[in-house]
Amino acid sequence: MDLDKHRCRARVDHHAVDALVLDPQPTIGPCGNFEAIKQITLLFATVLLMACGDGKADAARKLAEAQAQADSLAAVVQPYLLDLQAFDLPLVVSLPQKLTPDQDSTYGKAIWNEEFGQLRVKGGDHFGLTITEDQGNILRLKADLERDMLRKHTVLQEAPDLLIYRSQFPDEDLVFIHFYRVITVGDRSFVVEDMADGRYNEADVARMSQAVQTAQVL
Repeated sequence: MDLDKHRCRARVDHHAVDALVLDPQPTIGPCGNFEAIKQITLLFATVLLMACGDGKADAARKLAEAQAQADSLAAVVQPYLLDLQAFDLPLVVSLPQKLTPDQDSTYGKAIWNEEFGQLRVKGGDHFGLTITEDQGNILRLKADLERDMLRKHTVLQEAPDLLIYRSQFPDEDLVFIHFYRVITVGDRSFVVEDMADGRYNEADVARMSQAVQTAQVL
């Protein structure tokens, strides 16, 4: 009789663990919903204590998986907005949040480059873009890429206001991913591009190409 009760309780514990593991991830707000993460961990700890016999090993394994998932959620970094209106630009940039303070770094700062007439914004090794007030012309850019005799260019994504493309020298393995985006705000237009001296992958460029928005929208 006791053995049957034990097996039945173990089966119930398994169902409880499965339900919790399959439950959608809690939403993390601006400061991170760490209370929700703590509750998940406590629930799994309770299930582990209830489990016994053959069910203990399986419950422990699922608890470890849930803890890893909770740790991953806790590590999520929320972006913050850099307002460019101080530079007379009606734009904001969504930057990856800085993980460690570094007063000597230019991270998260907009710097005006007088020589090129552009604003430079850097957010670590995987985020760097320039903003120039210009009408922009994606068709002209595509024509320039087609005429380039030194590099091979491949368009990866194209829209009326955006071009993402890959550039590569024929005899080299180095591949560079670039983007060119035109943002119109009222009667003003701005061209946003990745920094020419940076090296970014497709995920970096996809994030940067959508990082700049009009201040009115956000």
